[in-house]
Amino acid sequence: MKLSARNQLKGRIVEIVKGATTSHVRIDVNGAVITSAITNESVADLQLEVGKTAYAVIKASSVMVGVD
Repeated sequence: MKLSARNQLKGRIVEIVKGATTSHVRIDVNGAVITSAITNESVADLQLEVGKTAYAVIKASSVMVGVD
């Protein structure tokens, strides 16, 4: 995966809280926990699970989640 965003922080998913349409995904990056709000569909498409390695990708004021 290659992205134009330079701030790609690799970590481990520690929590996924699903709402009606949006999930909050918490990623531990060396002790700092970053939270991203993404759609439930994206959680399913990326096959996100607690314990899985993921990237917090920060561009401007948004935090996206990426996986290898």
